[in-house]
Amino acid sequence: MKRIVAYSIMAVLMACDDGDLQIETLDFDSVDPQTCETLVAEGTEPIVFFKINSDEALILELPATALLNEVATDVTSNVTAGGSTAITYRIFDDAVTKDYFCSQIPLGSPLLSEEIQAESGQVIITTTTTDSITYTHDIRLSAISLLTSANTRITDLSIDQFGIVTTTRSTE
Repeated sequence: MKRIVAYSIMAVLMACDDGDLQIETLDFDSVDPQTCETLVAEGTEPIVFFKINSDEALILELPATALLNEVATDVTSNVTAGGSTAITYRIFDDAVTKDYFCSQIPLGSPLLSEEIQAESGQVIITTTTTDSITYTHDIRLSAISLLTSANTRITDLSIDQFGIVTTTRSTE
């Protein structure tokens, strides 16, 4: 009887399937954020940054009021799919360049293979100044959770430092 129980337990354990679980990490640490236009703090248009790593891109969209020309510590925006603060991870079929994001006419290649929206997380911005005109914005990400089209979740806590950007106050 003990053998039957032992064999039954072994059979159950061997039959377990991990559901083809894939752990992905997003590696954009060594890439600086880019934007298509000159940064204007306290502007009226949403601010879009992107980081390109060969055939992948990480896109951060912030509301116009996210970068302020004033010293501020840990101003937090919550990330929501389709919200004013959004993070998108894109995979392309070939290497992508800044022209893909900044071209007036959409480029024919590379083609978008997959687009994954962040479902939750936080964007934390700390603003400092060295003079009365130039402001440095340290943008960090926290607890970013992405949901793929196959309803698998990528929660990558290794994404922390998005980058540092600078704005200048108008002297007019």
